[in-house]
This record gives sequence, structure tokens and C-alpha cells, in this order.
Amino acid sequence: MLKVEDLTLHYGASQILWGVSLTARAGAVTAVMGTNGVGKTSLLRAIAGRHPYSGGRITLDGQVLDHPNAAQAARAGIAYVPQGREIFPLLSVTENLQTGFACLPRDQHKIPARIYELFPVLEQMKNRRGGDLSGGQQQQLAIARALIARPKLLLLDEPTEGIQPNIIKQIGKVIELLRAEGQIAIVLVEQYFDFAYGLADEFCVLNRGEVVLNKPSAEVTRAEILDRVSI
Repeated sequence: MLKVEDLTLHYGASQILWGVSLTARAGAVTAVMGTNGVGKTSLLRAIAGRHPYSGGRITLDGQVLDHPNAAQAARAGIAYVPQGREIFPLLSVTENLQTGFACLPRDQHKIPARIYELFPVLEQMKNRRGGDLSGGQQQQLAIARALIARPKLLLLDEPTEGIQPNIIKQIGKVIELLRAEGQIAIVLVEQYFDFAYGLADEFCVLNRGEVVLNKPSAEVTRAEILDRVSI
């Protein structure tokens, strides 16, 4: 579904990514791991069109994306759940979900029942303002909003950050369900090692903006991943 080839990215004169390549299959989770500051979020932002990349190529479902902006990436089928969630605090839960309609034809402007099946708390709180939700509820809202757009690729940037353990388990179950359905490729950036290790089908470890490990989970040990992450 996703193929990233030799991606480079700069912030001004500073180069952040150095020839990063990875793939993500539909019905699989690709975990991007590494310590803080190695370029994980920058990689997701580049794929999602949130920051221009300097070189390389991004292909989604066989279509080459030519340096898309965020709107173009979203229309192509990329949904991005950023670190910090970025929900609209003054809009209701329902209105936050409706912002996901922007990439859909008008006749599809309805919230699928599936969203509330995955996240029952959102139906219970659909009239509450987004800013009044707990951190875990906001994270569920951010993921649900991304799914409204019916993406081909779901990018999750540290979805467990600052979240209570019971909601971490719920989010993990949702990711497992999405993977089992086989329609969406999922790229997961995560610092919580056990969470990522339990979900990932592929591992891509970054260090100083470069890939230092890129293997299927069946071909790599826990110790090898931890060793690379801690470089």
C-alpha cells in the first residue's frame, strides 16, 4: 500500500532524514521506532504532506505522490493522527468527527455506525465539547476522525502518550481489528515498546534520521530491536 524510497527531509539548513525507505502493507502494522529526535515524527509528517520532503519518492497504492500538501495527501487516502491529537476543543465530538467529511463525496457525509462500535464512548459523549474529554477520550476521537475519511493508510504518532492503561488496551484492540479487516495499512510511531512489539508485523528503527533496522517481526528478536533502538 505504501512505499517510501530514499526520503530526505530538511528543516532549513538542518537535514533530518537521510535516505529513509520503508513499506507498509494493507492488513499489517509497520512500527517505526527509535529514541526521541531521530526523525520519526518528521517521517510521518512528510508522508502526510504536513512538511515538504527534499528528495525521494512516496507511492501509495501504486500511485506516485509528487510532493503533496496535506489536503492532497488526505484526498489520496492518507489519514494522520498526530502526536498531541489536535482535536478541535470548542467543537462537539460529533462536529470533530464531521471534519473528516472534507475528503469524501457529499453523499458519504454521514458518521458510520462502525465508528461508534469501535469507540462506544464517543457515542455516549457526542454532544460534549472535544476539549472537555480526557486525554484518552481525545485520542480515541482523533483516531475515529481519521477513520471517517476511509483511508488506505493510517499514520499513528505515539497514540499511547499520556493515556491511561485501560484506554491503551482499547486502542490496541482497535488497531488489531483494523489490521484483521485487511483494508488499511497502518504505520505506528510508538515509544511504548511492549505496545508496538505486540502489534507490529514489520519494524523500521531509525537512528539520527537513518534506517538501522528494517525487518518483518518474524525475522527479528525483541533483543535485536531494543539494541537498535538504544544505539
